[in-house]
Amino acid sequence: MIDANDIPSSQLILYADDGYDSHVVRLLLEEKQLEYYLSRLHSERPEDLTELNPYHTLPVLQQREVSLYEINVIFEYLEERYHSHKLLPDTPKARAQFRQLAWRIQHDWLALGRQLLTHPDSFDKKSAAQARKQLADSLITLSPLFAHKSYFMADTFGWCDVLLAPLLYRLESMDIVLPRAISRPLYEYMTRLFERDSFKQSIR
Repeated sequence: MIDANDIPSSQLILYADDGYDSHVVRLLLEEKQLEYYLSRLHSERPEDLTELNPYHTLPVLQQREVSLYEINVIFEYLEERYHSHKLLPDTPKARAQFRQLAWRIQHDWLALGRQLLTHPDSFDKKSAAQARKQLADSLITLSPLFAHKSYFMADTFGWCDVLLAPLLYRLESMDIVLPRAISRPLYEYMTRLFERDSFKQSIR
């Protein structure tokens, strides 16, 4: 792990792997155009990680004496601390609505995605097939929503898009293929996401 004593106290340090949650935080940092040190960890997790995160999971975002390890908390911290490149609307009502949309994305889509992305050998093929079909059917059904705005329910890129982009990028690895004819709005949305500089930086 990086020795935090060798880095300025105000600098952000991200301990991450190649999983979905880590990708979300990398994209979040890139979208907000924040400088950070990336410590990429793989199967071997150093014991020092326990001092930063008692659950011993990734990602972990560290700054000064603050260590954060839950993606929603990390988002709220960065959104409140760094006011440029805001990812939530300006009014309390609109912010509440978008936070609720983000909750629904995580509850409805990401819960299924996590089943398929995390330890795929730990559940039977029937359960995997069911989760795969449920996620695919939901994305196909809601695909027309993406035809009305450039981004998810908005004209500008926001927190919901940060959550969705890493999931949609992993459709192939989840063995999900959506019919292009009826999912065209969703595929066009995916193209807009994946062409953003921030996204390209997040997958380097």
